[in-house]
Amino acid sequence: MLTNFLGLNFGDIFTKLWNNMGASQFDWHNYVMLAISAVLFFLAIVKKYEPMLLLPIAFGMFLINLPGAESVLWGTYAEGAEHTYEAVEPASRGLLWYLYYGVDKVIYPPLIFLGIGAMTDFGPLIANPKSMLIGAGAQLGIFVALFGAVLLGFSGAEAAAIAIIGGADGPTAIYVSKMLAENLVPTIAIAAYSYMALIPAIQKPVMRLLTTKKERAIRMKPLRTVSKAEKVIFPIAVTLVVGLLLPDAIPLLGMLMLGNLFRESGVVERLSSQAQNGLINTVTIFLGIAVGCKAKGDIFLTTQTLGILAIGIFAFYCGTIGGLLTAKLMCKVTKGKINPLIGSAGVSAVPMAARISEDVGRETDPNNHLLMHAMGPNVAGVIGSALAAGMLLACFG
Repeated sequence: MLTNFLGLNFGDIFTKLWNNMGASQFDWHNYVMLAISAVLFFLAIVKKYEPMLLLPIAFGMFLINLPGAESVLWGTYAEGAEHTYEAVEPASRGLLWYLYYGVDKVIYPPLIFLGIGAMTDFGPLIANPKSMLIGAGAQLGIFVALFGAVLLGFSGAEAAAIAIIGGADGPTAIYVSKMLAENLVPTIAIAAYSYMALIPAIQKPVMRLLTTKKERAIRMKPLRTVSKAEKVIFPIAVTLVVGLLLPDAIPLLGMLMLGNLFRESGVVERLSSQAQNGLINTVTIFLGIAVGCKAKGDIFLTTQTLGILAIGIFAFYCGTIGGLLTAKLMCKVTKGKINPLIGSAGVSAVPMAARISEDVGRETDPNNHLLMHAMGPNVAGVIGSALAAGMLLACFG
């Protein structure tokens, strides 16, 4: 009796328990990734760096790297089958496999853009169209990263996917990498969002280095009032022009403009409210967990990953520099009417980058308010990164 229980002896019971415990499936890759997820938890919770996305990404990474959890949360593959999304055996598909569907079919990024459009006031850009030049200048990071990735031996499509990190736009990075280099999605997404979270630390030293105290103290004239008609026509006109010139950008840009049209039309307040609250919050949760769950240790911890992370941080610096230099040139041309600090907002991280322009400006003059002026280049950066994504897809897709 003591050695037999329901047809099994105690030795068999303990063996089965041990074989099903995660601890028995020890792999150093998993534990390194658990440590990385802990760092992301720290950045999101303690430092409050982009917690809306960094926290679910960190938890997705944490879940999938628990030893033995992959087969339960993701699924299993037939013996000898390639480890692709479609190859997971139907009967074994877990929660994370279903959440990843929105990434695999590139559904989540356009829906995020819909919410961003509903949340964003395009008025500063309409009031100061010259901001588009700054947004264009800040895309320098994308093209620097493209050539850097090629020099490191990545294929054209992989280099294009890596390059989009320089746009400082997480949904766009996921969208392009899924279309061009699916194997790189986790690394590119985590690099993009991690560096977005670190934008204050990345941008502020560069802004102080490339601008003088006199330039940082420049006060810009208040923006003109933009009419409702202009705000309604703008998203329709942009969608039409981009659709005629660069159709590959429409899935992202079209959803961005639809969200903004919801906001500015004034006739669909419930749709606008849902897009900028319930919808974007729900999709953000799913997107973050789905991206994080693809960061498996044995795939993520490679020299290739280190190369992508290095290119990504360099691209962020180059994007900031490109925007600042463009704004400095415009400052010279306009004889001091434009504060160069708004140039750093030309990257796509909205509204964080605009707030940093405000913060650095107020370090020099506490009464100098640059936020609304910086929102113009910031919105232009969102549009610019979507256009750059369409261009890369058209060339390498």
